[in-house]
Amino acid sequence: MSVLTRDEAQTRARLIDVHRYSIDLDLTTGEETFDSRTVIRFTARAAGDTFVELKPAELRCLTLDGQSLDPAALDGNRYPLTGLTAGEHELRIDASMRYSRTGEGMHRFTDPTDGEEYVYTQLFLEDVQRVFAAFDQPDLKAVFGLTVTAPQGWTVLGNSIATHDGNGRWTCAPTPLLSTYLVAVAAGPWHSVRTEHAGLPFGLHVRRSLGAHLDADADELFEITRQCYDRYHEKFEEPYPFDSYDQAFVPEFNAGAMENPGLVTFRDEFVYRSAVTDTQRQTRAMVIAHEMAHMWFGDLVTLKWWDDIWLNESFAEYMGYQTLTEATRFTDTWVDFGITRKAWGYDADQRPSTHPVAPDPDAVPDTASAMLNFDGISYAKGASALRQLVTWLGEKDFLAGINIHFARHKFSNATLADFIDSLAEATDRDVHTWAAQWLRTTGVDTLTPNVTETAGGWTLGIEHDGSRPHRIAVGAFDTDPIEPGRLVLRDRIDVDVPRTEHDIHPGRRPALIVLNDGDTTYAKVRLDTESWATALGSLSGIPDPLTRAVVWNAARDMVRDGELAPTAYLQAARAHVPRETDLAVVQGVLAFASGQIADCYLPAEQRPAALATLTDTCRAVLRHTEDGSDPGLRLTAVRHFIDAASQPASIQEWLADDSVPGGPELDPELRWRILTRLAVLGAVGEKEIAAELDRDPSATGQEGAARCRAALPTPEAKAAAWSRLFETDDLSNYLFTATAQGFWQPEQAALVWEYVPRYYPDAVAVAARRGPAIAEAAGRYAFPLHAVDAESLRLGEDCLRESSPIPALRRKLVDQLDDLRRALHIRGA
Repeated sequence: MSVLTRDEAQTRARLIDVHRYSIDLDLTTGEETFDSRTVIRFTARAAGDTFVELKPAELRCLTLDGQSLDPAALDGNRYPLTGLTAGEHELRIDASMRYSRTGEGMHRFTDPTDGEEYVYTQLFLEDVQRVFAAFDQPDLKAVFGLTVTAPQGWTVLGNSIATHDGNGRWTCAPTPLLSTYLVAVAAGPWHSVRTEHAGLPFGLHVRRSLGAHLDADADELFEITRQCYDRYHEKFEEPYPFDSYDQAFVPEFNAGAMENPGLVTFRDEFVYRSAVTDTQRQTRAMVIAHEMAHMWFGDLVTLKWWDDIWLNESFAEYMGYQTLTEATRFTDTWVDFGITRKAWGYDADQRPSTHPVAPDPDAVPDTASAMLNFDGISYAKGASALRQLVTWLGEKDFLAGINIHFARHKFSNATLADFIDSLAEATDRDVHTWAAQWLRTTGVDTLTPNVTETAGGWTLGIEHDGSRPHRIAVGAFDTDPIEPGRLVLRDRIDVDVPRTEHDIHPGRRPALIVLNDGDTTYAKVRLDTESWATALGSLSGIPDPLTRAVVWNAARDMVRDGELAPTAYLQAARAHVPRETDLAVVQGVLAFASGQIADCYLPAEQRPAALATLTDTCRAVLRHTEDGSDPGLRLTAVRHFIDAASQPASIQEWLADDSVPGGPELDPELRWRILTRLAVLGAVGEKEIAAELDRDPSATGQEGAARCRAALPTPEAKAAAWSRLFETDDLSNYLFTATAQGFWQPEQAALVWEYVPRYYPDAVAVAARRGPAIAEAAGRYAFPLHAVDAESLRLGEDCLRESSPIPALRRKLVDQLDDLRRALHIRGA
């Protein structure tokens, strides 16, 4: 199949103007395919040739202006339209299309709980071609009219209000101008909860088996939606541009959510059927806010080409966190961003695959390369850059520029240059230079304090390794004389970096000096020797959780850069996590300590001690939360204790009792979590897994069983799991991921060593057969992370050099091998 190049898109956009799509889908033709009939009305500005894209199971017939065309002329995913005359045209296409099991195109899912079936579309970035024929590029916007024939008892959802005409026939109101990738359909026997707000219908939808769980959270979901909607209308002068706002929680969804206008689709794990922490609820609320921001930035105003994907994602990421902080009960969202999302950006920006937030257009020559930029740079680094821009520019001027941009480009397309011009119109600051320094460059700056004590006080110099300007706050903290484990803020100093003058500050130097206090810029920071000593003793006593997150990130970066021993980080976690009150900080620290330090950065002989430190840390948190004062902290400690357990006795007892002593009671998530760990340790077998699946036959239960079976420490279990992953091609995207998650276990290195060299050719082959979604899963979850050795690195480098993995897999392998290189460096530091 051909990918679309930027040059081809520009040529086609100069030749044609697309007016309207009339799409008729029939979902009653069987379990493998559906019928798709499309009428496209467009104008050719001059005589010329072009093409339309589609990926049919069968192309039955086409007509152009009433004249039949030969279906056999289809070349891969392109049908040539030659000899077009200037003027208006009508293209009709009748095809049969395949359902997907990988979350791409029209995904079909059978709920194992009740046998009900559901379908939904995910058409980003070029998967519209799997559903209907289209001139598939973002700057050929058109009006979309959609009709759907669905089985009796189903409800059809679309970008606009859908009306049931009888006999399973549904009609969606014509849309405003949309890009092709934003069209959406979701159909099935949905459980729906509806309300109205500001004159618009709002809806929540999920498969029936999760209906009770949606009902339990509907008030919270609607409240967050209303609060974000109202806050965006206070910020933006352009009103919400569509006729309804539905949020559908759909099964086996690859992303977190998708910003389809009027019909946002979310992964249905956000409808919680087990206990969750308040930070997880905050994450769900942030995704709601993020996707709603896209209604303006991404849907109302859309990128012209995929080099500007950051304009969509960075903006929505920033607005999601900021609006949640301003408008909802979640007022500390930037703590979670700082310790979780920002780390994603820092890691991505230090790999060979790094790219500018706004890459040069020539660096995104086609749709295949565009897909690779959906990473921590386009999301987390871009949002951090916008947060720094607001700090430097001021929110009033920032929003004024945004509103100029919306007014100027609504229902159209725009570029980075357009966006910067809009900002420049709202301020006298040089935003063009700022953009060049921040958005067109790669890498992470590092800021290091240089503290000098003088007779009259102390001075602060800042060593700046990097090229970007920063406006930051510097936190100066003293030890509390009454409670030595606590720190008190003496002063917060605003500083521009780079700087030449060093102000003299009166008094003794502070016990702790924190650069980027408030976390408003994007840079690694270091602590001077005295500040690090203070942090080791008093980190949990810093009054502001965002400051604590900055210090923990500094420690994390020092470990990754080989400047702090991984065991020192573990000891700091052991000392301070039990006294930490912010849930996001606890989750972030424990995740890094377990997933990176224990699993990758320490050699095998040190892993048991690391796991013991983690379980001791979790026990301490459990002791501190026995009174029920913080169920979120307790649940987090229980989860990490299970994952780090090196002996089965304690968690076997929990499973038998269906409860942790002192709470919580075990829900399905915790039961499968325990069973997975027991499978790794060889303490359960197929009998116990099958019994648990009988108890929980849901889709989540199917995934849990697949994960457990792949984790069993027997040659037969590993061979069966490998076959399911790489040979049969019948696993859905979620079951593929679950199986891959279970397969590699650090405790089983000797058992699976023979599969390490097999991984590379088998991953290349399955990615080529099954496409980008499975390639992403194969590179992310099926990669042998535990094999931190020079031979594994050599095998991976040989694969990149000698094989031809599809772009999605190549990018994942490049990143994974760089992380492997880093782990080897840390082990040798």
